[in-house]
Amino acid sequence: MSSSMLRRQFSQQFKIDTVELTLKEEKTIKEIADDLGIRATLLYRWREKYHATKEQAFPGTGNPKDAESERIRQLERQLRLVTDEREILNKACAVFMKKP
Repeated sequence: MSSSMLRRQFSQQFKIDTVELTLKEEKTIKEIADDLGIRATLLYRWREKYHATKEQAFPGTGNPKDAESERIRQLERQLRLVTDEREILNKACAVFMKKP
């Protein structure tokens, strides 16, 4: 079987991050899909599923996580988001604080 016939599998986190990227970016879904090397139709499907069920959109076939580890994962993700937002604000403040 050739490598082009094998189905690629993506993690739940990759799918969620990719869908959220389409919500934040100013690029089109087609451009984002091309950048990531996936089909735009696949990304559209992921978006529909994500909008329907949010974080539970891509349960996968792996071992189910207990409530505590799931909570930790959500908090780590939230921390990353807040940290990124803070960095953006710090950069914006630095730009506006420069004297002409």
